[in-house]
Amino acid sequence: MAEPLSIRKRQLTRDRIAAAAATLVAEDGLTATTIERIAAEAHVGRATFFRYFASKEDAVADGMTRRWLDVITARLEAQPTELSARDAVVAAFRSLGDGFDAISAQVRDLAVMTRSSPALSAWTLQIYVGYETAIAELVSARLGGLEPDDPRPRLIGAMAMASVRIALDDWLQHGGSLPDRIQGAMEALSVD
Repeated sequence: MAEPLSIRKRQLTRDRIAAAAATLVAEDGLTATTIERIAAEAHVGRATFFRYFASKEDAVADGMTRRWLDVITARLEAQPTELSARDAVVAAFRSLGDGFDAISAQVRDLAVMTRSSPALSAWTLQIYVGYETAIAELVSARLGGLEPDDPRPRLIGAMAMASVRIALDDWLQHGGSLPDRIQGAMEALSVD
């Protein structure tokens, strides 16, 4: 049965607001991105914004999550089929480092924001689970002879996202290159 039009319209509005928030933060940073600018970019009023999100941080986090999930899955899908599951994940994440310098301030702002409260931290962990699941689905075909309860695809997804989380924490604390930190963590994976 098809989803009612009103539900689809509400989801499209929510998605449009989240995408506008992510775009503005990517272009101008978190501080310069206001609720008014997000609402204007999404072609909604301030009251409509608050029907969907409690704060600009919620909208930004939702939009950035969707954007990065789309990028990660596209990069993983683009890997040659002859690569093992591990090698495909490592290569996909390696390619995410391209152009990172241009967005590093926004990534830092978002990472600090998501660690600023227990609610956002818990929400971030839920997002990581969504990434893990998407990665698991994409690498399953690369693992031969999977039984329905085989934990390997999910473990690969979990280890990839744990690598990202650890690298991000280290980067926030010690600086350096986040892409290099992520790559080093990814290359340490050996699950095939």
